[in-house]
Amino acid sequence: MGLKSRMTEMGEKARAASRLIAKLPSTVKVEALNAMADGLEASKRALQRANNLDVEEARKMGLSAAMIDRLILSDKVVASMAEGIREVAAQPDPVGEVTKMWKRPNGLLIGKKRIPLGVIGIIYESRPNVTADAAALCIKSGNAVILRGGKEAIASNCAIAEVLERAASSHGLPHGVIQVVETTDRDAVLELLKLEDLIDLIIPRGGEGLIRFVAEHSRIPVIKHYKGVCHIFVDRSADFAMAAKIVMNAKTQRPGVCNALETLLVHADVAEKFLPEMAAELVDAGVEIRGCENTMRILPEARQATEEDWAAEYLDLILAVRVVKDLDEAIEHIEKWSSLHTESIITSDYANAQRFLDEVNSSTVMVNASTRFSDGQQFGLGAEIGISTTKLHSFGPMGAEDLTTTKFIVYGMGQVRG
Repeated sequence: MGLKSRMTEMGEKARAASRLIAKLPSTVKVEALNAMADGLEASKRALQRANNLDVEEARKMGLSAAMIDRLILSDKVVASMAEGIREVAAQPDPVGEVTKMWKRPNGLLIGKKRIPLGVIGIIYESRPNVTADAAALCIKSGNAVILRGGKEAIASNCAIAEVLERAASSHGLPHGVIQVVETTDRDAVLELLKLEDLIDLIIPRGGEGLIRFVAEHSRIPVIKHYKGVCHIFVDRSADFAMAAKIVMNAKTQRPGVCNALETLLVHADVAEKFLPEMAAELVDAGVEIRGCENTMRILPEARQATEEDWAAEYLDLILAVRVVKDLDEAIEHIEKWSSLHTESIITSDYANAQRFLDEVNSSTVMVNASTRFSDGQQFGLGAEIGISTTKLHSFGPMGAEDLTTTKFIVYGMGQVRG
């Protein structure tokens, strides 16, 4: 069977399964999800054996340390995957919720009711935990899912999917509700992106190159998140100890992820006091600083920042630093260079905090918190299917509710239109 036929067959199975899962009661989905979590934990050693094959191959391929870090299925990652599924299972079911209801002068009752999207296609790189997160969120929201991971995680993804599919089908979910594309042939992605009659939404997760490739070739609506250029602004009223703790966490705790800090903005009134100690701590942690002219005057060890640095998602221990004259200039910088992912202000000034929240229009805006919290699980979504930095139809970390839409429902008593 050719790739086109194989992808079409998967799409047809998913479409048929989506019609069935959309009608299932919440209790059935919850039981299946909990069985999926139990299955992952019970199969941990088998999953890690498959994962070891991927990690060994990734090292031979010369993948970056950040990519390999995302690939490893440690005990902690497997436990987190299972816990994430259980959290999703425990959440209220978004399907069937009537979000509003109103009465028209002619007596018609009109409402909006939440329904699944149908079939979701996930195209992703490295992180095999996405296989579990995406499957759980799609099941919770009553959708079927087709998963296409990268070649660097093919053994891991197939092993995880086998466990999930077995648990799902043994607890009443329809065959085809979870499917993994088992070929690493890139043409399979191109064929998948042509199935606009069978797939309702495509969500790519990975590097900017992957996401742009998917957006360019897809006939299906795409949720996009090109990169995470996250900013922290240290206001002149900031508590320095708090600011230093947050900056260190945001930059160094896990630099190879999209919610890591990439650009630090510091108010000119406090830059000469704050930056030397902050920079010393960063440099001790292995961070390279690239700064504006004022930053270089304060920090002679800093390298000159270029225009490219303000737009860079380093995913590494590199930090761009700029001294700004006030909150207005900080917001202007963010408006120009932000990727609409996550921005944070460190301040003790309530008015400035509120202005930052009101005027910065990224998908997540924070006050006195690390950008590393910009994550579906950290926000209480259980897991996330991805982060959208486009405003249609969702913005920010996406949970189960973001995989639904609403339809109009109308109750009449014989009304006809004149």
